Order: sequence, then structure tokens, then C-alpha cells
Amino acid sequence: MVLTYLWIALGGALGSVARASISVAMVRITGPYFPWGTILINVVGSFVIGFFATLTGPAGRLPVPADARAFVMVGVCGGFTTFSSFSLQTLELARAGRPGQALANIGLSVLLCLAGVAAGHYGATGMNGAGS
Repeated sequence: MVLTYLWIALGGALGSVARASISVAMVRITGPYFPWGTILINVVGSFVIGFFATLTGPAGRLPVPADARAFVMVGVCGGFTTFSSFSLQTLELARAGRPGQALANIGLSVLLCLAGVAAGHYGATGMNGAGS
């Protein structure tokens, strides 16, 4: 059990560093006025967790040990995705008198992350050779 937590901690550190790097890069590319980096991170993280969970689960094409699943799904994806940042940024947009952007952030994040997790799931399902 202790080893599992160490794997999760390592994955979380890697995910957090990746999140910070992408956030900085996206601000440089798109500017600081809308949280595109957070949306991108949450969509990519949703895709990765959907894909990995399906591909490596008990019925998946590449089953892996529970520690490996914890490393990626709890550690890396947990450290990488930024729902708390999303929530704070949405509140800040609303408090700054930009309710349309706050609502756009909510809508885009929810819809694109659901699409990401579904794409990951169905991509891995196709690789598994299953039809569901």
C-alpha cells in the first residue's frame, strides 16, 4: 500500500509540472484574458484518463498492475487536471464583470472534457477489439 502511494505521489508531481508548463505556454500563446490553458489541460487529462482506464482495465487489451493504473489515473491525471483552477478562474471571470466568459468557460470545459473522456474510452475500446 505504501508503494502505491509513492507511485501516486510521483505521478502527481509529474502531472503538476506538466500542468504548470502547459499553462505558462498557453498564456504566452493566447494571452491571460481567458483560461484556454486550463481548458486544454482538462480536455487532454480527460482523454488520457478515459483512454488509459479502458485500455488497461481488466477487459482491456493491455491490462497493467493496479500500481501502474494508480500512477497514471490518480497521480499523473490528478496532478495534471485542474478542476480547482477552473473553478477559481470561473469565479474570477464572474467577479470581474465578465459573466459571458464565465459561462463560456463552464460550458466549454464540461462539454470538451466529456468529449475527451468519451474519445479516450472509445479509442481504447477500438484498440481492445470490442464493440462497446
